[in-house]
Amino acid sequence: MRSDDIDAVDTRLGARLAELRTEHGYSLGELADRSGVSRSTLSRAERAEISPTASLLNRLCAVYGRTMSQLLSEVEAEPAPVVRTADQPVWQDQASGFVRRSVSPPHAALRGELVEGRLTVGADIAYDRPPVAGLEQHIWVLEGALDVTVQDTEHRLGAGDCLRMRVWGPTRFRCAAPEGVRYLLAVVRP
Repeated sequence: MRSDDIDAVDTRLGARLAELRTEHGYSLGELADRSGVSRSTLSRAERAEISPTASLLNRLCAVYGRTMSQLLSEVEAEPAPVVRTADQPVWQDQASGFVRRSVSPPHAALRGELVEGRLTVGADIAYDRPPVAGLEQHIWVLEGALDVTVQDTEHRLGAGDCLRMRVWGPTRFRCAAPEGVRYLLAVVRP
């Protein structure tokens, strides 16, 4: 690994460590008390003035309740700006007639992703809750028709229609077209 690559990883890691501390509401002093790492070392690691040791990261991971692998995956290199069709993962639920293509696969450093959904005739998928409360979704129907129920409100969408929503509770997607439906789903984590 080149020196520039190491510096970039340390910079992203430092920023993520600062974010975690803020997310948990800790001051540098509180984190120092919880981790056994000095305030100055924590501050220098967050500003990427030092490259954190495995021991230091292990202490911080223990405080934040995550593995080192989880922490390091959160600071992976920026995703490729272009995702070729052949590299877009496709998942199919044969039982429900749902095909999901990750047009722009999720990445820990980004909040949004694009998904192409296809439902066959008669497909009906119900979700009892979102994977993340308050998830923002935009559904743009490309072909066919789609019935989307958000909690107790049903929306009939035709080709070209777009539904924006924040998902807090149950949702349901039903194919409302005799030829199936194809739509684009933009997902944005809160």
